Amino acid sequence: TVIFNKGVPQKDMSDVIGKLFHRMPAPEIDSITSKAQISVVPAIGYTLVSRLAFVLSGNVAWRNGSKSRVSTVTASASYTQNKQFIIPIQTSIWTRDNELNFTGDYRYYKYPQNTYGLGSSGDIANEDPMDFSFIRFYEFALKHIAGNWYAGAGYMMDTHWSISDKGNRNGTPSDYQAYGAAGHTISSGIGFNVLLGSRDNSINPSKGWYGNLVYRDNFKTLGMSTNWSSVIVDIRKYIKFPANSDNVLAFWNYDWLVTNGHPPYLDLPSTSWDTNSATGRGYIQGRFRGARMIYLETEYRYKITRNGLIGGVLFVNAQSLSAAPG
Repeated sequence: TVIFNKGVPQKDMSDVIGKLFHRMPAPEIDSITSKAQISVVPAIGYTLVSRLAFVLSGNVAWRNGSKSRVSTVTASASYTQNKQFIIPIQTSIWTRDNELNFTGDYRYYKYPQNTYGLGSSGDIANEDPMDFSFIRFYEFALKHIAGNWYAGAGYMMDTHWSISDKGNRNGTPSDYQAYGAAGHTISSGIGFNVLLGSRDNSINPSKGWYGNLVYRDNFKTLGMSTNWSSVIVDIRKYIKFPANSDNVLAFWNYDWLVTNGHPPYLDLPSTSWDTNSATGRGYIQGRFRGARMIYLETEYRYKITRNGLIGGVLFVNAQSLSAAPG
């Protein structure tokens, strides 16, 4: 994407790759039309939970009308040194008049991953190696209410199977076994969603608000072995700082709370198991798990080169998780 600012064209990696293959630069993000803009990038990464990872990621962006919001499909496929296979797909489709927004979150994981017990005081020494397969299917339809407010409902399903654990490496009793081990779990229910969206764009916002409230109710009649419910509150604010720059100061509050019942262990709120796997940067995924999660983060995104090809992020976060449901 190329965005012109103060006479300096901004570049990202897709521009650099395109230039290597003599491809014309993609249009600036604000000029996206009904013609889909496609970006595909291979990558190699490293995280504490995956070790070395080989990733192919991409996104598609377009508008269904000249004044409609940007619709996006984001997907990736990863294989890691820890023999994890990961395919997440996220969609946000806007109708021509912005009256309806259809959002989806679909995933398949083959996922060996350690757990460390329940609550914020869980000891890293209580490492319990686990393995499981996982499918998620979330689909919501949101209707415009007024201004930047939307509300709607959808279906939410998480299923884990071939679940196994080896027990805590240090020989202590594992919280997973105490909570209630199971080889196969299904969480299936209806979700109700209220959305506030005033960001300038959803791919790389520089100003505005984002707010999302999701209430989830799981029922035995929809495949659950037990009833349980939860609520997620996701609030974000973006400010250009300094005001005449492209640097952005962002604030984020993410609260994930079990409000009733006894969810399966792997469906409990947990570090970096939010929709974008973004909470708890600096911590291993699944490091903390519990019935109620409160998360706060502030970050500052800034340019290092004038064209924006190289940038930096400074961030600080804090999280608190309770133990098992009361």
